[in-house]
Amino acid sequence: MKDSPRIAFIGAGSTVFMKNIVGDVLQNPALRDSHFALMDIDVERLAQAELVARKLVSTLGTQASITAHSEQRAAIDGADFVIVAFQIGGYEPATVTDFEIPARYGIRQTIADTIGIGGIMRGLRTVPHLWSLCADMQELCPRALLLQYVNPMAINMWAIAERYPEIKTVGLCHSVQGTVETLAHDLDIDAGRIRFLCAGINHMAFFLQLEQVQNDGETRDLYPELFAGYAAGRLPKPNTENPRCPNIVRYEVMAQFGYFVTESSEHFSEYVPWFIKSGQPELLDRFAIPLDEYRIRCEDQIADWAKQLEEFRTADRIEIGHSHEYASDIVNSVWTGTPSTIYGNVPNKGQLPDLPAGCSVELPCTVDRTGIHPAHIGSIPPQLSALMRTNINVQELTVKALLEESRDHIYHAAMLDPHTAAELGLGQIRAMVDDLLRAHGKLLPAWMSR
Repeated sequence: MKDSPRIAFIGAGSTVFMKNIVGDVLQNPALRDSHFALMDIDVERLAQAELVARKLVSTLGTQASITAHSEQRAAIDGADFVIVAFQIGGYEPATVTDFEIPARYGIRQTIADTIGIGGIMRGLRTVPHLWSLCADMQELCPRALLLQYVNPMAINMWAIAERYPEIKTVGLCHSVQGTVETLAHDLDIDAGRIRFLCAGINHMAFFLQLEQVQNDGETRDLYPELFAGYAAGRLPKPNTENPRCPNIVRYEVMAQFGYFVTESSEHFSEYVPWFIKSGQPELLDRFAIPLDEYRIRCEDQIADWAKQLEEFRTADRIEIGHSHEYASDIVNSVWTGTPSTIYGNVPNKGQLPDLPAGCSVELPCTVDRTGIHPAHIGSIPPQLSALMRTNINVQELTVKALLEESRDHIYHAAMLDPHTAAELGLGQIRAMVDDLLRAHGKLLPAWMSR
């Protein structure tokens, strides 16, 4: 066995995210001498990522090595772990197109990367590239573990499992651990004292158990306090990280469905038909829904990047914290055999029997030297599984469109999307899909233009 792992990072031009993951890994004693093979098709962003990674190594004083690659196959050759974090088409033109064309039809979105018409289009652009990566992994690093961070998570993971079931992979998101921090903030308690069980699909998993461990070791159910606080108007507390996005939507969903969801209100509002309605603009104010939020974030990040890059270039040392991403825990557990528990996205093989077999589910997983081991959850409240299936329908049809090269199933996915169906007629949806497929053009497989 090698002394240190080779970790390929595909999409390393996402430099801030790359910095967090590489910094986390390097702070683990067993991984401090890892080799990182950074890859991006944008040579300028790749050079920036390499600069930051080398300064991380220098700051921490490790013997880690860094190489930079503009070709995927060179980066993953002999890899033990492959981390993927790319965005096909980037903010411009792809994301802008996903917002602007639907808006002409009256479809207003907040994030547009999970389901909805924006999520469908992102899946159609992304999956073929993930399949290409998996094919290369079969040839060049068949034993590697793929850590998949790209949205739309459920569509991507389902598609990988269908075409490349032999690839060892787990889909990773920070919505579960991020929500625990949010609840700790709202309830003014230590997040480390919250004990929970969460399960569902990515961006629509629910906290089935939510308790606080008290000083005497006993636990108390936190749900009564959440319900009472929301009913009295004390919750949610202001979102200090992003004041534009208070979490009113998911408190309202909790009040109606009985459980707290993992994804933020700006995301969740576009997964369902109840909050963004052209005929009821008052809902936007009542539930503080930030339309076009992802576009605003992207533009803010672009504006901030030049300043951040200059700071990285001129600093002798880089400030290194520890993120709440699971990647470093997974790499450490697989490499050393030290077990850990994460929340991962994996194929449903009976862990959640109320949901379709094979769909991508998010739930607790144990990680050790032998890989990812999902927990069996069993039945969940029927209102939750029913709500999840409205999103799974869209995921399934998008995956089938890709597997069968069926343009019809793209229309079907859009027609069954809860938010889109609540606003548009069938003819309008078909016309909107046609416009989007034309606009994305070469970013999509050739069969979609037939």
